[in-house]
Amino acid sequence: MRKLLDINNPIMRGLVAIFDMIVLSVLWTVFSLPVVTMGAASAALYHAVYHHIRKGDDYLFSSFWSAFKENFRRQTLCWLVPLGLLVLLTVDALVLRGRYLDGKPFGWLYYVVLTIAVFVLVWTVYLAAYGARFNGTVKEVLKYSLILFRAHPLLMLGVTALVLGGIALALTLPAFVILIPAGVYLGASFPIEAAFLKHMRPEDLERIREENEK
Repeated sequence: MRKLLDINNPIMRGLVAIFDMIVLSVLWTVFSLPVVTMGAASAALYHAVYHHIRKGDDYLFSSFWSAFKENFRRQTLCWLVPLGLLVLLTVDALVLRGRYLDGKPFGWLYYVVLTIAVFVLVWTVYLAAYGARFNGTVKEVLKYSLILFRAHPLLMLGVTALVLGGIALALTLPAFVILIPAGVYLGASFPIEAAFLKHMRPEDLERIREENEK
């Protein structure tokens, strides 16, 4: 029993990680409620998932809150770009869906719009990740997150699968909604970090190796 309750036990570590993901998902939802703040909340979520859950560096709430405050202005401005695209795509999808159901010409474009919307959603994950991990201006964060999104198709498809899986899980098993935001970002952090490593300077790679060995 003592071993079972040991915090270093794999089962206990897994339960703690699940609890942390629930808390982070709730924090992300609350801080995203104004919608325009979703960009900063997403960067804070990625920061907390990477540093607290994966690395065990920071306390959970302070990790989220400090990243939210630090990235608020820049990531809010960055978020307005995909938000505007998603609003336009949603309007287009609603119009084209009606045409598709009525059998009217160009109704098939409904699926094209949905596909584009999915890729915009995936880009927002890269946007949050880049903003959480690196410094830069609004223009630089938008530019380099998009470059990384396009530069490694296989890694990007992995993130896409996680996003689609999260959406499907939320629609079929709504009880898991409380886990999905942090779960998707935790899963996405592995291919996204792999993409980051491919473009880091040697001195940055050495610093990360030293951090991982601690």
